[in-house]
Amino acid sequence: MKKFLHKYFGATKWKRLFDIVASFISLIVLSPLFLFIMTVNFFTPNTKVFFSHERRGRSGKPFRIYKFQTMKNDTPNCATGDLENPEQYITKFGAILRKTSMDELPQLWNILKGDMSFVGPRPLISSEIRAHRLRLEYGVYRFRPGLTGWAQINGRDDISLMKKMKLDKEYCDNWSLMKDLEIIIRSIKVVLKREGYQEGKFHRR
Repeated sequence: MKKFLHKYFGATKWKRLFDIVASFISLIVLSPLFLFIMTVNFFTPNTKVFFSHERRGRSGKPFRIYKFQTMKNDTPNCATGDLENPEQYITKFGAILRKTSMDELPQLWNILKGDMSFVGPRPLISSEIRAHRLRLEYGVYRFRPGLTGWAQINGRDDISLMKKMKLDKEYCDNWSLMKDLEIIIRSIKVVLKREGYQEGKFHRR
């Protein structure tokens, strides 16, 4: 048991070191892109540059997640999947950001801070009570939430909530540094092909 714990916690230190170095370098390299997106959002009517929202992180503790704002300021305060016609609230530039997942780039700051990791279960909003209960039951909260994850490359928005929770459990039970590398590589393909990307109430939740 002691040998297993030493191996596990030793590997997680490397995971955190990768997150720190990779997020720091990414923020520097992508700074021109950040500046461009910030400028466009600044001059887009009825929207803000950034959007922040409370999510649940490691051990279920709340933290604020950051994104580039893609929706108008008068959008109802609910999950996008609960909107009947989300297209009427998403700005034209915001639609591009969402389809390319570039709206998620500010989460590199969350990763650098230690709120998140590059790979892990996607962070839930506090109101998703059923999902929180399942994550507690499955032991998912022992990991930091991720910018991408096992569920995101195995269906994304096209799979049910229960399926996502089972995939999150599968990731946590079988985690390794090589698994993280595989997920990062496959995530690039998923984003480029827009696999599993959906908007609005027709999500399979």
